[in-house]
Amino acid sequence: MPSPSENLALARQYLKAIESGSITELTQFFAPEVIVEIFPSKFFPNGSRDNLAGIRAAAERGKKVMSSQTFAVKNALSSGDQVALEIDWTGTLAVPFQTIPAGGQMRAHFAAFLQFKDGKIISQRNYDCYEP
Repeated sequence: MPSPSENLALARQYLKAIESGSITELTQFFAPEVIVEIFPSKFFPNGSRDNLAGIRAAAERGKKVMSSQTFAVKNALSSGDQVALEIDWTGTLAVPFQTIPAGGQMRAHFAAFLQFKDGKIISQRNYDCYEP
């Protein structure tokens, strides 16, 4: 069973995998029974809840919309099999979105809570706050 510090290191590697855009690399962090829940926000008014297949599909859609994204961890806590992250996110658009042109950037502040089992993420809960 990985230690809290090992889970925190895995969480940071997971964010780097998202930044890389490699869906294969990204999905290696998830247990088969993973559930990712995004609570309601400006862009997800009803929130979302996805299993591994849904996560892959969302990542594929994201690759078409975002040319890059970065995650700056402002705060991180790890205890047992839980990791809590406070993140500043910047995404560069590949296509226009609302009033932002292609090449423009979106920013958000995330709180993400990850639960690990045997070195894999089994659940993730996100509270996303997008800048206007």
